[in-house]
Amino acid sequence: MPTVVMIREHAVGERRIALTPEVCKKLIAKGLSITIESGAGLSAGFSDSDYIDANISTNAEQALAQADVLLCVQAPASEQLAQLKEQAIIIGALAPHKAQEQIPVYLNRKLSAFALEKLPRTTRAQAMDILSSQAGMAGYKAVLIAAQLAPRFFPMLTTAAGTIRPSKVLIVGAGVAGLQAIATAKRLGAQVEGFDVRPETREQIESLGGKFLDLGVSAAGEGGYARALTDEERALQQQRLGEHLKGIDVIVTTAAVPGRPAPKIITESMVAGMRRGSVIVDLAAETGGNCALTEPGKDVDCNGVLVSGPLNLSSMGAVHASEMYARNLFNFLSLMIAEQGQLHIPFEDELVAKTCIAHLGAEPNQGAQ
Repeated sequence: MPTVVMIREHAVGERRIALTPEVCKKLIAKGLSITIESGAGLSAGFSDSDYIDANISTNAEQALAQADVLLCVQAPASEQLAQLKEQAIIIGALAPHKAQEQIPVYLNRKLSAFALEKLPRTTRAQAMDILSSQAGMAGYKAVLIAAQLAPRFFPMLTTAAGTIRPSKVLIVGAGVAGLQAIATAKRLGAQVEGFDVRPETREQIESLGGKFLDLGVSAAGEGGYARALTDEERALQQQRLGEHLKGIDVIVTTAAVPGRPAPKIITESMVAGMRRGSVIVDLAAETGGNCALTEPGKDVDCNGVLVSGPLNLSSMGAVHASEMYARNLFNFLSLMIAEQGQLHIPFEDELVAKTCIAHLGAEPNQGAQ
């Protein structure tokens, strides 16, 4: 009977987990054995006793040594990976573009490593899409942080002391995180605009009650993602955006280009032109930031404009983020579960092939069939 293992996440500040009691029960029903490192679920609100019928191990090394499948949020350290048996499977958000430490271990140990952030954007992949499930939580939390930092109400208020106008909130980027941010800011009563260089997002923004900010620059790209702008397009965008930001109270930036540093959209001069007391929350801080003044993990006062660069916002909602993430992993792992719980990696499946970053000592698409 194959064994699925989850150990404690080692990354600083990571509270999400890869295996919830709900998914544990589903995997056992499919004929797999589950081993959990003691306390691995605590950060997301789950105790050892919640994992009914799972084996609880007090020794992470022993748990890793018996793993046929290791489920994780972030990639484990290389010394932990070295404890895995050869040909074990590892599934998670493995960040292959910055996994210089882990890739040699995947290859030397002949591990089969699957980075789910590389899933193609297809209808069938949606149930396994960790980027989307986690981005929703990040967009939600980003707006709550902005509301806490802003020295003003979000909604319009009519009081005995007069009427308070609603805050003007601009969400930059209308992917999953941006759309959730728009919906959250709207629920809080703000006057909300959404900006994205992809014109097809207008309908989505407006469906959530936001106003689409059209700057006359389109960057529609392949696969539903934005392409990088040309220098001329970027200059025109920045000129028009800079003028508009002078009347904005709160900005939440969420723009991203897969596998590349976050595009710089909010320049230093734009920030200088904003009103004192304005707030910028940069959701892209981990990949360099959409604002030129963002410092990852810090709140920076820039002449009265507060620029916040929060990290790992999904982890701030660890309970629901973990529930969604674990279901994503379950749906992906289910592709590899044959009859009687036996494991088989179906490389003929596009979703499996495109997420594989190592298999039997080879890198992806190089003899990984």
